[in-house]
Amino acid sequence: MDELMRLAADRAIRYLRELESRHVAPRPEALERLTAFDRSLPESAGDPGETIELLDDIGSPATVASAGPRFFGFVVGGSLPVTVASNWLAAAWDQNAGGALLSPVAAKLEQVAERWLVDLLKLPPQASAAFVSGATMANLSALAAARHAVLRRAGWDVESDGLFGAPPISVVLGEEAHPSVRKALGLLGLGRTRVVVVPVDGQGRMQARGLSAVRPPAIVCLQAGNVNTGAFDPFAELVPWAHEARAWVHIDGAFGLWAAASPARAHLLEGAAEADSWATDAHKWLNTPYDSGLAFVREPEALRAAMAVSAAYLPFDAEREPAEYTPELSRRARGVEVWAALRTLGRGGVAELIDRDCRAASRLADGLASAGFTILNDVVLNQVLVSFGDDARTRRVIAAVQEDGTCWCGGTVWQGRTAMRISVSSWATTDDDVDRSLAAMLRAAQAASRV
Repeated sequence: MDELMRLAADRAIRYLRELESRHVAPRPEALERLTAFDRSLPESAGDPGETIELLDDIGSPATVASAGPRFFGFVVGGSLPVTVASNWLAAAWDQNAGGALLSPVAAKLEQVAERWLVDLLKLPPQASAAFVSGATMANLSALAAARHAVLRRAGWDVESDGLFGAPPISVVLGEEAHPSVRKALGLLGLGRTRVVVVPVDGQGRMQARGLSAVRPPAIVCLQAGNVNTGAFDPFAELVPWAHEARAWVHIDGAFGLWAAASPARAHLLEGAAEADSWATDAHKWLNTPYDSGLAFVREPEALRAAMAVSAAYLPFDAEREPAEYTPELSRRARGVEVWAALRTLGRGGVAELIDRDCRAASRLADGLASAGFTILNDVVLNQVLVSFGDDARTRRVIAAVQEDGTCWCGGTVWQGRTAMRISVSSWATTDDDVDRSLAAMLRAAQAASRV
């Protein structure tokens, strides 16, 4: 076992060391070599060392270097070294984090990380957290608590009696609500399209003048950090309106909620702490390994009622039983990496990470604008939308950037216009990475103009 672990660690360390210099997108020949995995299931046991070598020799070159400093696609953060190391240790522990008896250390670290997160993100001190796989499950968990609470007020026990015959719930969304919110609504039986959709402005912010009266039971879903523009809904205006209508307010803040940790950007979340639930990702801006999402609920009992499990063989008697706050019973100890990141960075380190990425996004936007290209959004956070001319030319530039391999940016369509989307979310991105990436984008744009 020692030899096998050293082999895996040595190869993983080499991979991480080479991230800075490697082609961000896998090269075509690396993708072609993936056919080496297309074999029949072996009839007998093989050498575990050879298995690790095959994974590294064939698998590593075919990865996208999203853990590196110049991957600007999909709001994907890298992984802080301490979170990778703590992930390795936690994998060796092989803990089932569903119960305190199964893993006292996992339960304790979640409890501590929960307290730190609530403080850092400026949420109500009594709020409870669910450590889940990502924003989809975070939204689902928070909205399950919302469903429980609004139906309980209407005299209905949804966990016992389901939705058949229940009072209908009105759900209000902005036009720019993330698909993960709609997916969560569908999984909860509330419907992906059976919603009231409110118009948004040119940055994707929900327009208060588009609101109409809602009657309870109702849930209003707002957004912190539009996935294209980085814009924030006007919480100070919308949250009181929703509460006046006795609606539950949920905020999807997969990456935008982390702005609360930055004194320079916390104003973007003015009024957000008055909501009832929030969803975010640790594997985005806290830079923990995949997968790591977080749901927060103001009323811990609403979350627990929606998620609680009852079985005679499960001795749940701890102060905070993890499985009673998440959809999963058995799950990995995600709280270990969250705790490790917070313990290592501290309040100031998290703020510095966020501010550094936002400055990098602004520098990229300024450089592209100075070269004559159109920035389509107000760069208030870490998102940049750029058009290089007509839609066809913009698509050519995106393809050229990806093929060049210096950095990686994806495409999107923003309010009818094709754009390249730049998302700066990694702890590892430096000024030099910004300069190299900007130069690569300008080379791609120049080449596209000759076609």
